[in-house]
Amino acid sequence: MNEIVDQTSKFKEVMGNYPTGVTIVTTADDEGSPVGLTVNSFASVSLDPLLILWSIDHRVSTIDIFRSSDKFAVHVLAGDQTELCNLFASKGIDRFNNCDWKLSEHNLPIISDVFAVLQCKTFKQVEAGDHTILIGKVIDITKENKDPMLYHRRNFGVIPSKFYA
Repeated sequence: MNEIVDQTSKFKEVMGNYPTGVTIVTTADDEGSPVGLTVNSFASVSLDPLLILWSIDHRVSTIDIFRSSDKFAVHVLAGDQTELCNLFASKGIDRFNNCDWKLSEHNLPIISDVFAVLQCKTFKQVEAGDHTILIGKVIDITKENKDPMLYHRRNFGVIPSKFYA
């Protein structure tokens, strides 16, 4: 048993030290109300067709909404959007009442002023341990001239300019 606990601790330490981008994923429920959450488990999958993936914990209150939706939007946050990141990571708050957003032509809630938005049709869902992996086919992309957010060691910020070519 101690070996499992030790492996879990090591796993969390390794993954917490792996730098990632930060996203907010949104969709709408059956009544058209927006839902969204902060996610850093996001990756590209394929160029042909354009596919991305993200995963959602089975304990998240909106998991059934995301599982039943046929589309979602992934917002790649800008480096100066720590407050927005924290807002969508918080519980018990009307997230969309506290940010600027609108419905897209695909009827998805789109948050304003982020680095990029990838609107997707749900392509496939895969059950994996205590998460569901949602794979989306990208149907629309917008990008702003901003620096993306980086998450590393429980800190959020802009990627340092020394890493740019």
